[in-house]
Amino acid sequence: MFKHLNAVAGDPLIALIMAYKQDPNPKKIDLGVGVYKDDNGHTPVLNTVKKAEAILLEQQGSKSYLGIYGAAEFEGVIQNLLLGENNDITTSGRIRSTQTPGGTGALRIAADFIHASFADARLWVSDPTWGNHTSIFEYVGVEVKEYPYYDRATSGLRFDDMMATLKAETKPGDVLLLHACCHNPTGVDLEFDHWKELTELVNERGLLPLVDAAYQGFGDGLNKDLEGFRYMADNVSDMLIANSFSKNFGIYRDRCGGLSVIGETAEDANTAFSIIGQAIRANYSMPPAHGAEVVYTIMSDPALAAEWELEVAAMRDRINNLREKLVTKLAASGVSRDFGFIKKQRGMFSYSGLTPEQVHTLRYEYAIYMADTGRISIAGVSDTNIDYLCESIAKVVG
Repeated sequence: MFKHLNAVAGDPLIALIMAYKQDPNPKKIDLGVGVYKDDNGHTPVLNTVKKAEAILLEQQGSKSYLGIYGAAEFEGVIQNLLLGENNDITTSGRIRSTQTPGGTGALRIAADFIHASFADARLWVSDPTWGNHTSIFEYVGVEVKEYPYYDRATSGLRFDDMMATLKAETKPGDVLLLHACCHNPTGVDLEFDHWKELTELVNERGLLPLVDAAYQGFGDGLNKDLEGFRYMADNVSDMLIANSFSKNFGIYRDRCGGLSVIGETAEDANTAFSIIGQAIRANYSMPPAHGAEVVYTIMSDPALAAEWELEVAAMRDRINNLREKLVTKLAASGVSRDFGFIKKQRGMFSYSGLTPEQVHTLRYEYAIYMADTGRISIAGVSDTNIDYLCESIAKVVG
């Protein structure tokens, strides 16, 4: 039955991770994997997560199914983190939220919802965007289009070109995917005024915004990171939001995320939510419990929640400090190019500006692993490897 099938190429990032693991070079550096690491190259379990798991171990009385939407009490946790407490959207019932298996699970359910509900809708994504965005939506039959975003000449944002393309080429009912903060893969974020202009465009063109909030807290703060997104949410009638708890709670393998729908009225939100529930039932039926229980346990305890915010701040500060160190040490290593733009970027990732040829030289001659696009994971840099990294880049870039 399988003789007619053709093998497909694997995900290049997964292949990069495997190549790194198999490399015997003791100086090897992994700048490809998209997880937070401490200075020892280890992805730690947060202290608050350990405390929450100890509570669950003592108090959990059942492993029964949660239901299609997950734990009912988790809905409020999702909404408070995204919109802030006592937001008018929440108090009016215009938002409904479901637990999902990670942010990827949220995006997949959003894709099914869009495909089932808006037959002619096209999804607009930034150029570039997270590689899996296109795969998820195209796999279910949603047409994906690109809008200009990253300026490779200036390592900045092509906002005027972005707006021109969206004004000229979108049609009512199209879906506009935006990164809430810490843009993956470039690290170049929209500013607050950009969000205001995009909100006007969404309303003028009749677009449905889909916001991917995967890195809340990793840019400038849990609330600061979402200021632009919250402005848009307050000023549009409808919205979809996919968020992840993998990064800011460090529970990657527990697969915990959320999908929220905002409607013009509470009735509209509930109707859309019922269709989302149907998509969930046809996909994975019910979400896993553990990650959501950990998050809820932390966020429902004021002391644990305050401690968690400090842990997020520590991860964020480490990443931002590494950006500063990287720029300083690259300059001290004698590179001819100004890498100062890295300090302005936010989140775990940075478009380094290195060419594919330079990336390959670093990989095969110096055992430094990063994506062919030149995207690096800042969290993979450490005090123990930064000198070798900068010296190697200087030799390759000149």
